[in-house]
Order: sequence, then C-alpha cells, then structure tokens
Amino acid sequence: MDRMSALDAGFFFAESENTPMHVGSVAVFDGPPPSYGDVVRLLLSKLPLVPRYRQRVRPVPMQLGRPLWVDDPHFQILYHVRHTAVPGPGSDEQLRNLAGRVLGQRLDMAKPLWELWLVEGLADNRWAIISKVHHCMVDGIAGTDLMQLMFDLEPDAKHEEPKSWTPRRNPSTLSIVAESVAETITHPLAQLSSLPSVGSAVRAAKELAEQGKTAAQTVPSLAKQAVTPTARSLNGPIGPHRRWAWTAGKFEEFKSVRTALGGTVNDVVLAAITGGFRDLLQARGELSSEKLVVRSMVPVSVRRPGERNVQDNRVSAVFVDLPVGLPDPKDRLASIRGQMDEYKKTMQAVDARSIIAMGDFVAPTLLSLGVRAALQAGQFWCQAVTTNVPGPRIPLYVLGKRMVSAHAYVPIAGGTRCSIGIFSYLNTMTFGINADFDAFPDIDVLSNGIRRGLDELMAIAGADKAAEQAAEPAEPEPAKATPAKATPAKATPAKATPAKATPAKATPAKATPAKATRARKQTAAKAPAKKAPAKTAAARTTAAKTAPAKTTAAKKTTAAAR
Repeated sequence: MDRMSALDAGFFFAESENTPMHVGSVAVFDGPPPSYGDVVRLLLSKLPLVPRYRQRVRPVPMQLGRPLWVDDPHFQILYHVRHTAVPGPGSDEQLRNLAGRVLGQRLDMAKPLWELWLVEGLADNRWAIISKVHHCMVDGIAGTDLMQLMFDLEPDAKHEEPKSWTPRRNPSTLSIVAESVAETITHPLAQLSSLPSVGSAVRAAKELAEQGKTAAQTVPSLAKQAVTPTARSLNGPIGPHRRWAWTAGKFEEFKSVRTALGGTVNDVVLAAITGGFRDLLQARGELSSEKLVVRSMVPVSVRRPGERNVQDNRVSAVFVDLPVGLPDPKDRLASIRGQMDEYKKTMQAVDARSIIAMGDFVAPTLLSLGVRAALQAGQFWCQAVTTNVPGPRIPLYVLGKRMVSAHAYVPIAGGTRCSIGIFSYLNTMTFGINADFDAFPDIDVLSNGIRRGLDELMAIAGADKAAEQAAEPAEPEPAKATPAKATPAKATPAKATPAKATPAKATPAKATPAKATRARKQTAAKAPAKKAPAKTAAARTTAAKTAPAKTTAAKKTTAAAR
C-alpha cells in the first residue's frame, strides 16, 4: 500500500473550510492560445509519468493509520482541466483577480488533488495556465519537476499519443485496517532497529554530542526571538477568501546587490521583502520601534539530488526575523545575512531529515488532532511564510508556445495571514503574494514595497560601486601619463644618426633670435640632400640639447625640419 509520510499527512489534516492547503502557479505564454482539446491530449500523454495525478486520498477508518494513495476508478481528466477567459482588455490585474478566485477555492478532497485552468483573452494575444496541486502531494522543489513534464525545451517537440489506463483494484477496508494496525506497531520498531550498533556506539555518541552542542548554541537565538517585538497585527483568524498580487525583479539586480553588499541572492530577496513589510506597517501606522521584526517561516528543502522525482515532501523550516524597524537597508541586509549564516551552520550540524522522520513515531490520530488543534488555535510566533522555489533558467514551451513569466502561490494557515512565493525563470524572479482578503485590503502596498525595497538596495549598491570607481583612478593617473613620456624614448634609436648632422646642430644652438631665420633657411635648403628621418632625428636631438633660454628657437628649427 502507498501510505502518506507523516509530513504529507500533516498537510492533508491541515485542510479545512477556510484553509485550502494547495500550492499553485500562474504561467503566462505568448499567443495564440492552443485549443482546450490539445491541452487535454498533452496532459493525458504525460500522466503515465506521474501516477499520483490519477490517485485519490483514502483515509484509514478511525484514523488507525496514515491515509493511503489509491487509484481513482472514476478518474476523468475533463473534470480536472478547466477552460475560462478574462474579459477585455485582458490586463494583468484582471488575470490576478481571476487567479485569486481560482486559487482561493478548495480542491475536491474526494478526487485526485489537482486542477489546471486554461485562460484565454489576455492582452497582446497571450494566454495563461493556472495550476493547483495539494501540498500533501508534493513540495515546491518536486512540484517544479512535475510541472515541467508538460513543458518542452523546444517549440517543435513531438508528443506521444495518449495511452489507455486501467486503475488498480482498491484494497478492502478490512485489509487497510489490518495493515494499518500492523504498521503502527512495526514501523517504529523498524526505525529503532536502524539505530547504530554497539560497535559504532562511540562514533554515534560523538556525533550526538556535536549535534547537541550545535543545537544548544541555537537556544540563545530562540530566547532572543522570544523577547523580540513582532508585528502581531499581521496574525489573526483567516477567512475563506484571498487576495493575490505579484511583483518582479531581474536576476541581475539581485546579483549586483549581492556583489556590492555581500551575502547571497536569497539574503537580498529577504531584504527586499523586509522593505515591503516596512512600507506596509509604516502606512498602517504600526512601525513602533527600531527593534520591531516580522518573523517569517522560510521552508528549507532537505531533498537529496537523487530524490527530485520522489513525489512527497522533503522540507524543513527556519524562522528569520525580518528587521522592519531598521531604517537603513544595508543594516537590514546585514541582519538577515547574519541569521541565515547561523542557520546554515545549524542545519549542517543537525540532521533535519531525522527530525522530520520523528513524525513517523507519532500515532496518526494524535498527528491529526495535533495539526488541526494547532491551526484552529492559531499562533503568534511567525507572521509570514516566505519560500523561494528555483525554476528553470532556460526557455520552456507548451504546445509550441513560449512561457514568458511564472508566478508562485503558497497557502496560508494557522493564524499566518500572508505568504510570499518566489519563483525564478530565465532572468526574472517573481514574488506571488497570497493574503487573507479581509486582513490585507492594502496588499498592493506590500507588493509595491518589495519592488521599492529592491530599488533601495540597488541604489546603495550603485553608490558604493561609484565611490569605489571614483577612488580607484586616483592612483593610476600617473600611469596614464607614462606613455606620453615614453615617446622620446622611442626616438632614442634614431640618436645614432644625428652624428652627421653636427653642423646643423651648432647653428641653432648658438644662434641669436635675429639669426634664427637664416638657420631655418639653411636647414630647409639642405633638406633634399639628406633623408628626412635623419633630419627629423637631428632636429629632435637639437631640441634636446638646446639651452633652456633658447628653447623657442630650437622648437622652430624642429618645425622647419618637419
């Protein structure tokens, strides 16, 4: 039986009337749009590669075990692929409003947990795809892989014809209960049997001590976070409706800030988001202190390279204090950089995968009750969710049409009324902002503030770079003059010739200003009898040997020789 992991079961149990737990995206393409039938046939040809998309969730009676994945005997792709359009003029705002309504609606939990919407009518003959996949099916990293199955690397790619499919027989209720009870007992024992043997006990003890030491080092940080003032107004109950907005920045913009100010691209992304939340709180009149922070949960993938096609979740999380109270963008970036560096050390030393696997020891009933109770009670520890999903840096195509942009959708739950999904494609990073409809009527302030936060960092990075460039040329300035001084040195080899021109030298060297004219005439008269290069060299030699008081005459003699 294909049973959910503990983490996936947690996402499944978190689903409620006001808390849809699906992730999603909006992808925009160049036109003209394909037909609805072409999209359906394309997906049918790809479904054999992702069997989960034909499976539904089957809960275990009395929650004696974690839910199962079983084939849906009534699977009908026409239910999952929808077709709609926006009215003219088909602006980005109209697409955002439509996507907000579609993504805010719950999936049918009795069917395979995904939907895809073909959207026509966008300006400039463009079209879009809105996709929804439940979080219990896949995390962001794997979701990117699954979505790419319908994408091509070339516009003229060929596709296989759809193949027939026969669902596997569903297990009986009795067999599900029996196996669930047996697994509840045997699975923890199997986990315990994987503990280190006696021969490796010393090594295991040392590793445990190191992990304990590193974990202990995080206690002061957690204690500091506990007393740090947070923007509590961003927490609260969540309704059934959503607002959704997006903004974007070029990848080179983030890299230029990273190069000038340090840190990583992800640090710069979080710093720009910090600027957006600062603008939001300032507009609300809630920026009360320089110590104020917006604590964001940042999911961290612990998926190994060989697990990219594994269709379950491999994520952990860290909590980053976004220092919205600090007025200087450089200080905000430095604060985020320090926190992320500390978390990287902790995540490397503590096995996050083992921590996640501890959920396997929790009884399914307790897991279900615990997740639902926590979400219903709400929490005030964090005020936002921020996740960065890396996308492809190469152009993608669907049915020969090039994708021009993509925007991520991340669910909100448990009193956290705002989430930001960052998605990178080609040279652009987009920010998809999902928020509770009633709590964020000013979502555009946050969206525009993120863009302004990036602009602030770029201005500072540019000013620092300009200052460095202005300081650098001060030393190389003499080096630029050196080639000019080297010009006479190039003529040095010709100084061997002027030995024959000694009579010509003597005349201007001793000539008074009155006799300078006769000297020039004599020089000009002799010019045809001698080679011009020799005379030029002689004249330069004369200028070099002329006394300072008679430099003018020497220069005139040289000019005549030329």
